[in-house]
Amino acid sequence: QVQLVESGGGLVQPGDSLRLSCAASGATFSGYTMAWFRQAPGKESEFVGGIRFIEGTSGFSDSVKGRFTISRDKTKFTVNLQMNKLKPEDTAVYYCAAGQNWLNRDSMRFEYWGQGTQVTVSS
Repeated sequence: QVQLVESGGGLVQPGDSLRLSCAASGATFSGYTMAWFRQAPGKESEFVGGIRFIEGTSGFSDSVKGRFTISRDKTKFTVNLQMNKLKPEDTAVYYCAAGQNWLNRDSMRFEYWGQGTQVTVSS
């Protein structure tokens, strides 16, 4: 049974950095894309970035490109989202997701989801 558990959210000021982690278990994740989505109040879910768990290839939305990076540890089965230069519009609940696709950005293509972690960027 695949499980994804996010951690690392919190309240930060604009311009700060924050690192989210996703602990994955229950599969080898070979052939999987691990992704981060976010959802702000009153808005639809938004793809943030994703990484191929084995190959390491990654992709990001235009809204975070150049500010956010993704890394994964294949031995610890963790995926990290490093968020730099945070803006108030980055405020959302961030979800880790796993899907058997190649860097797809459609949430419907991800079979497994974590419970989410709140990120609030405010002065």
